[in-house]
Amino acid sequence: MLWTEKYRPKNFDDVLGNIKAKKEILEWTEEWKNGNPQKCLFLIGPPGTGKTTFAGLIAGEFSDSVELNASDKRSYDAIMGVVGEASSSMTLFGNRLKLIILDEVDGLHGNDDRGGSRAINKILKDTIQPIVMMANDPYSNRIKSFKNKCQVINLRKVHTNSIVSLLKKVCVKEGVEFEEHVLRTLAKRSNGDLRSAINDLEIMAKGEEKITSEDLDLVAPKDGRSNVFDAVRTILKSKTPANIKGAMRQVEADPSLLLEMVTENIPREYEKKDEIEKAYEMISQADIYLGRAFSTRAYTYWKYAYELMSVGVALSKDETYKKFARYTNSSVYTILSKNRSKRDLQNKVAEKIAEKLHTSKKVAISQFPYFEIMFQDNDIAYNMMTYFGLEDDEVKVFRSRKVKPPKEVKSKKSTKTSKSKSIHEEVKADNETLKTQKKVKKSSSSNDSKKSTKSSKRSKKASSDEEPKKKEDAGGSKEKQVSLFSFK
Repeated sequence: MLWTEKYRPKNFDDVLGNIKAKKEILEWTEEWKNGNPQKCLFLIGPPGTGKTTFAGLIAGEFSDSVELNASDKRSYDAIMGVVGEASSSMTLFGNRLKLIILDEVDGLHGNDDRGGSRAINKILKDTIQPIVMMANDPYSNRIKSFKNKCQVINLRKVHTNSIVSLLKKVCVKEGVEFEEHVLRTLAKRSNGDLRSAINDLEIMAKGEEKITSEDLDLVAPKDGRSNVFDAVRTILKSKTPANIKGAMRQVEADPSLLLEMVTENIPREYEKKDEIEKAYEMISQADIYLGRAFSTRAYTYWKYAYELMSVGVALSKDETYKKFARYTNSSVYTILSKNRSKRDLQNKVAEKIAEKLHTSKKVAISQFPYFEIMFQDNDIAYNMMTYFGLEDDEVKVFRSRKVKPPKEVKSKKSTKTSKSKSIHEEVKADNETLKTQKKVKKSSSSNDSKKSTKSSKRSKKASSDEEPKKKEDAGGSKEKQVSLFSFK
C-alpha cells in the first residue's frame, strides 16, 4: 500500500492545517444529518491541500456516496446518467442520505464541455442529496456559472512545520532513521503539497534503514513555478522582501501582465488612502521602466520594474491585513477585447485619411481629436466625408449623429426634380389644349356658317339704310357750299 493511502487521515482530527475550513465542513455535515438541507459544498484549493481527504471523511458520515470525475465525464448525458438520478432520489433502504462527489469540475472547458456545466447547474437545482464539488483554481472562468450557488471553502497550503512533524511520525512508524534537515528540505520542496512530500519520502526510504542528505538527489526538486495569482497574493499580503523576491523568481509571466494584475488588486487589499497612493506611485515608476525596456530593448530595466511593482508595493502598507480578499484578473484586457471592433474601424478610417493626406496611419490617428472638432459642423463634415470617401458607419468615429447633406445640395436636387416635374406638367397641359382646340374647331366651324348668314343679312340692311343718309349728306353739303359762295 502506498504511504499516502496508508497514512491518510481516518477522521477530521487527523487532518493537518485548515482549522477554520475543517470547522465549517463539520457544521455543514451536521446540518444535513439533522435534516436541514444545505447548499452544495465547494472545496477549492491547490493540489495536496486535502480536498479528496475531506470528501472521503464527509462520505463516511452518510450511508452511501456516488463519485464522479467531471474532467473525465464532460458531456451532459454522461454526467446526468451517473449523477443526475442519484441526486434526485433517495437510497434503497429508507430515506437515508447519500453524498454526491464531483471532482475536478474546473476541468470543463471549451465548447464541447458546455453541456457538462449545464448538467451541473441542473443537478444543483434539482438535488435533494448533499453534494461536494472540488476544484483547483478559484479564479477559473469554468466554474463561474455555478460557484455562486455553492458554499465555497478555500483550502490553504499546509505549513512547512506541519509537514515536517507528519514526516517524522511516518519515519518512526516505518522504522526509518532520519536527519531533521533532510525532512525539512523535503517539506520546503513540496511547497505546501503534503501528498507530494509523503511520496518523496517513500521513494527515498524504500529499502533503506536511514535517509541522509545524499538521498535527496534521488528526488527531483518540485517544480516551484507559481501562477500569477500566487505572486500577487505574496506581494499584497507580505512585508518581507526575501519572501516577495522568492515568489517573483518562481513566477513565469510577462512583466506587463504581472503589473496589470497588481494594479487591479491593490484597492481590494489595501484600505488606507495613503497606502493606496504610495502603491500606485510605485506602479507608475515600474511602468516607466518597463516602457524604457521595450522602447530601447535594454531589458536590464526589468529588474527595476520588478523591484518597484513587488517590494515597492508591498512596503507601501503599514501592516499586513488579516482578511480574505477576492483577487480578480486585470480588466484592461477585457476592455481591449470589447473595443476590438472599434479599434478596427478606427484603423480603417485612418488608412483612408492617410492615403488622401499622403501621410502615415499613425500621424492620421494623432489628428483624430481635431477631426472630431471639425466634424461638429454639418457642412464641413459633409465635405470631409465626401473627400475622404467615408461611409456612414465610419463617420461615427468622429460624431454620433449622421451627416446630412447641406442646403445647397438639397436645393440643387430639388430644382432638378422641380424642373422635371414642370416639364411633365407642361406636356400634360399641351396635350389637354390640343384636345380642347380640336373640340373648339368642330364647334366653331358650325357656328361660323350661322354667323356668316346673319352677318350678310345685317350688311344688306345696313347698306340700304346708309343710302338715304348719303343722299342727305350730299344735299346738305351742297347747301353749305352755296351759302359760302353767297357770303362772298
